[in-house]
Amino acid sequence: MSTKKILSKLLQIFLQGLIILAPIVITIWALTSLFNFIDSILPDIIEKFFPGFSDYNLPGVGFVVAIVVIFLVGYVSSSFVVGKLVELFDSILQKTPGIKIIYTTVKDFFEAFAGNKRKFDKAVLVAIESPDIWRIGFVTREEIEEFGLHEYVAVYVPQSYAFAGHLYFVKKERVRRVTDLTSADAMKFAISGGVTTIDEDTAAKNG
Repeated sequence: MSTKKILSKLLQIFLQGLIILAPIVITIWALTSLFNFIDSILPDIIEKFFPGFSDYNLPGVGFVVAIVVIFLVGYVSSSFVVGKLVELFDSILQKTPGIKIIYTTVKDFFEAFAGNKRKFDKAVLVAIESPDIWRIGFVTREEIEEFGLHEYVAVYVPQSYAFAGHLYFVKKERVRRVTDLTSADAMKFAISGGVTTIDEDTAAKNG
């Protein structure tokens, strides 16, 4: 076997190992980083008031406490009294200059994905530059008359390999609703640059 073929074979084996390990390692790294971030929030706060607390801190306690606090806040917020307090506090933050920009942006972002105002659940194909070239997008507003556009909708188009995208105001006639895929599959397909595999069973159920 020639040296060129040996190097080619070694490169092929290396790339095969990279394809297997890279997604696993990156996923573990992302989950570990998220866990460590959440786990450090409570100890960092306590450390400011009680120096030396970190010497007795057990890994994972901060994460468990944070999850419990989130569940408790979600549970008690359904009560009438706490709900009114939350609404009052929310109203104050939304009217405070400077703070309202950050607060409302973060709040709308989370509600767009998981709240009652979920936005990324209407996957569409949208023609932006040319009527024959389609992009995957998500309708976030059905009416945008406040911008003086009466026959348009707001469409968010995600970028591939990035958690970013662009917002377009597009005529309704240039938007085609996607009915054969779930919104999650459409988002995954767009972010992956079209290389991800769509679950055939899921597509069949939605077809």
